[in-house]
Order: sequence, then structure tokens, then C-alpha cells
Amino acid sequence: MRKPRLVIVSVVAACLTALPVAFAIGARTASGPSPTDLALLDGVIQLVERAYVRPVDSHTLTKDALKGMLTRLDPHSDYMDQQEFKQSEADISGKFGGLGIEITEEQGVPKVISPIDGTPAAHAGLQPGDLIVQIEGQSTQGMDLSKVVRELRGKPGTSVKITVARGTKAPFDVSITRSIIEVQTVKSELKPNGIGYVRISQFGGDTAKDFKDALQKMKGEAGGQIKGLVLDLRSDPGGLLAAAVAVASDFLDSGTVVTIKGRRADDNHAYSVTGSGDIIKNTPVVVLINGASASASEIVAGALQDRHRATIMGTQSFGKGSVQTIIPLNGHGALRLTTALYYTPAGRSIQGQGITPDVVVDAPKDQQVEGALMPSESTLQGAFHNPGSLGKGNEQDKSQQAAAAPKKPPSPPIKTQLIGTPDDAQLKAALEYVGRSAGVTGRG
Repeated sequence: MRKPRLVIVSVVAACLTALPVAFAIGARTASGPSPTDLALLDGVIQLVERAYVRPVDSHTLTKDALKGMLTRLDPHSDYMDQQEFKQSEADISGKFGGLGIEITEEQGVPKVISPIDGTPAAHAGLQPGDLIVQIEGQSTQGMDLSKVVRELRGKPGTSVKITVARGTKAPFDVSITRSIIEVQTVKSELKPNGIGYVRISQFGGDTAKDFKDALQKMKGEAGGQIKGLVLDLRSDPGGLLAAAVAVASDFLDSGTVVTIKGRRADDNHAYSVTGSGDIIKNTPVVVLINGASASASEIVAGALQDRHRATIMGTQSFGKGSVQTIIPLNGHGALRLTTALYYTPAGRSIQGQGITPDVVVDAPKDQQVEGALMPSESTLQGAFHNPGSLGKGNEQDKSQQAAAAPKKPPSPPIKTQLIGTPDDAQLKAALEYVGRSAGVTGRG
């Protein structure tokens, strides 16, 4: 059985799985392109090489043709050349030289989904919803996101100047010094009244272990048992599926965490609880989410919501519910191809809809990113519609899901630098809620 992973690939949260090459470059299947199609493509490449106003080689044209083919499918499929493929492997490792932001594209302009906690981008004050309109004075309008990432990355210690448009404010310049991005994905603190607080900024290779260690540390500080827990997944853009399953498993004794279903039978798999079961049994839990919570964070929130193990608070999540498969091409880069959708334990598809909180708590206006209009999966060009619940998928089920969808767009997210601080109003609300559930005030 292949092991899918949800991974940040520099530009947007994604579910990824690496596959061995099962075919030779250039091999055709019975349903492959016709000789006429191949001749058309080759003829156009030759024509451009011969007649275009500037010299361009066939390798560049072929690469761009592949990119065009893949990116027209949906927002997350793409062709990566060898350099971009190595870059994506650095993303998976969680260590690379850059700024520390997750970006998507809105009307041809790169848009910040979230700065990663503790990175140069976060220290520079970048916020969810910021538009990066220039890099070193060059317009980013229409610039391929992979090129945007290459321009933003570079040797640690060097700086890059970007021009940011935020809401109705005039665009302003920000100079950011690049550094090695080694993400500390788990932060924790025992709050007053024995209430634990854990912030997961993304799901990386060490997240599951660090999360369990954080719980054990807080239990020790609380005299053996915490009285309640707030798990903060706000502005968490995703990460490794294995980490998401492991974190969810720490709250559950058995059963399914997430199911993926694709076009082919061997793309289908149900991921069950791992480990020794609920390690804080009978402890009330609140999970905080917002419009920048995507992918792996939605899997955890959806699993704990469906299994009635946690109360979900905050605002509607991003709605990233598709699985991308990484297919290496024998030294010619790799494909990132959407191959499946994932579903919560109750069979709900998160795709294009996200997780609806049990208790809606907006950030106060003075704590919101001013003028930010966060993208959601459903607003991305070419995004899949929600297919309905697993095993149904009929028009009645789709209409029921549409009726259950939120009626108003979520408010702008909280300023990143406020997350987890004493001024964080959403966190205060979560602490009070879990405190009442535990029979304590929960204030902190």
C-alpha cells in the first residue's frame, strides 16, 4: 500500500504521495495521444523555435507545454522540472532557505495564505491575504508561482524586497532577510486552571512526536493530568498525512481518521487510529480553526468533530480536500497530479467546503488583518466542486451539503503575531469554553 502524505509545496497546502515510475518516458497507452496530436505539438514547437521574435529552445517549450497541460487541470496539479522537484523535496524535509510563507494565486497575483510562525516573513509582519505585487521592483502579475518561489528563496543572509498590497492601503515595500527555514511546528503552554494549550503551525516530520511530548510535559506540570486542552490549528496550511493521523489518534481509541477515494480502486484507503489510543481520556478539547486552516489541519478537525471528541471553534476552514500524487520522471522532474479526494470519518468531503465550526468565533475587528479577503479552495480557478458524502454523491446529497454550507464568507483572519498571545480574543474564548466544560473558569 502506498503512503499518501499531505505536504506544503511552497505555494499551497496539498496532499501528496510519492510513486515509483511505472512507465518509460514517451511510452504510450492504448488511450494515449494520437500521432496527429503528437505531430501537432511537435510542429508548433518547431514553428516557435523558427519564427518567434527571440530565440527559445525546444526544452523550454516542452517544459512550458507540460506545465500548461497540468495546471489547466485544477489548482494543485503541476509539472515540476528537476530543480523544482528538488525544491519540493526540501519543502517536505522542512528545511530550506527562504522567507517562510505559504502562497497561492489570486487573479494572477501571488497571495499569502499564511506566514509560518517564527520565520522572517512572520517577523516582518506579513499577514494572511497580503498580495505580493512586486519582487525587487518586478511585477508579479501573471508570474508562475514556481518562479515566484524561486525569486523569494535564496542564500540565507541575503535580502529580498517585496511590494505588498494590503486591503485598501497603498502598496508598501518590505525588505526581508532570507534564512534557513526550520519550522518548529509545535508550541505549548500550560495555562491557568490546568488548561493546556498546543499550537501546531503545520504538520511536519517531527510534529507527532513533539505533540505527544508537549502533552506529557503539560501533564507533568499540572500534577499528572490536564483539565482541558485547546488545540490551535489556525493558519495551519497542512503537512504530512501521517502526522495528521498520528495527532488525531492521540485523542481516539479506535476507528477511522480519514478515507481517501480516487478514480482507481488502488487509490482508495481508510486510515485508522494508530498508537495506544486516547492519551488524555475524558479531558474536554477545543480545536481552533480559521480560513487559513487547510488540508492536514482540516483532517484533524474533521476527525475529532465527527467522533464527538472535540468542539470545533473559530471560523470556516479553507476547504482543501484533494490528494496530489508526486510521480518522478526519471531525471526529467516530476508530475504533481491530483489523484483522489479525502473524507472525514462520517464520509464528509471537505473539498471546496471546509470544516464548519460547532461554535463560530470571529476575531475582533481590531485583531483582524485589515482589508484581508482570504481565498478559499472553492474560489480557486478550476477547483473541484464538493462531490457529496462518501458512498452517495448524488444530486440530493449535494443539495443537502450546499444547504448546510455557511451562508456568509468568514471574517478576515486574526493577525498572525497575535496568535497565542494574552491579547488573542479567539483563544480567550476557547479557554473559557473548555474551562467551563472542565468545571473551571478557563481564563488565562
